[in-house]
Amino acid sequence: MVFVITCSPVIRAMSCEFIRLYEENPEEGKLDHIVSVLRDGGVIIYPTDTVYGIGCDFSNAKAVQRVCRIKETTPSALSFICYDLSEISEYTKQLSTPVFKVMKKALPGPFTFILNANSQVPKVLNAKKKTVGIRVPNNNIPRQLVRRLGSPIITTSLRDEDEVIEYSTDPELIFEKYEKLVDVVIDGGYGGNVPSTIVDCSGDEFVLVREGLGDINQYL
Repeated sequence: MVFVITCSPVIRAMSCEFIRLYEENPEEGKLDHIVSVLRDGGVIIYPTDTVYGIGCDFSNAKAVQRVCRIKETTPSALSFICYDLSEISEYTKQLSTPVFKVMKKALPGPFTFILNANSQVPKVLNAKKKTVGIRVPNNNIPRQLVRRLGSPIITTSLRDEDEVIEYSTDPELIFEKYEKLVDVVIDGGYGGNVPSTIVDCSGDEFVLVREGLGDINQYL
C-alpha cells in the first residue's frame, strides 16, 4: 500500500492532555490510555533519553501527515522507536555481524542507526530512499508505549526557536506551545538538550552522520 502525503493545513487537536509519567515505574493505566490515543491516530510528545520527541503510530498515514505538518518536514526525515533489537529486525534487512554486535552493545542508548529498510516499513517513511533511522532509547516510557502498541512510534526532535537552547526541555512550556496541535504531552521531567548520535550502518562501514550524546567509538 502506498500512502500519499498532502500539503493540507495543520490539523489542530480538539483538546490536549498533559500526563505525568515516571520513567522508573510508569503507570500502566496511563500507558494504556496513551496507546489508545496512538491507535486512534493521535500525535503525542514524549521524553526520550536525549531530547523530547514528537510522534505517532508509524503505520498510521494520516497521523504521520500531522507530524510532518507540525514539524514542517517530510516523512523521509522521520525515524522511529523500537522496543528492542528483535523488533528492529522486523523492519530492516538482515544485519551484518559487525553491525549487530555494535547495536547489541549500544542499545538501549542515545543513538539513531540508519539501516537498510525492508518491505515492512510503510512506504510513507521511505518512499524516496531505501534506508530508515531506528532508535531504541534508554527511556522506559517510549519503549513501554511501543511494547503495548505492538508497532514502532515515529520520533523526531522538538527544536526550540531559541538558537541558544536549541531543544525544548521543559514539559510545561512544551505543553503551552503545542497544546493546540497534539493530543498528549507526556511530562517525564526535564529533557536533555543534546540529540542522539546518528550512525549510518547501511553500507560496509560505520559512518558518523551527527555527533550527539552517544559515543559510538566505545562500541566499535
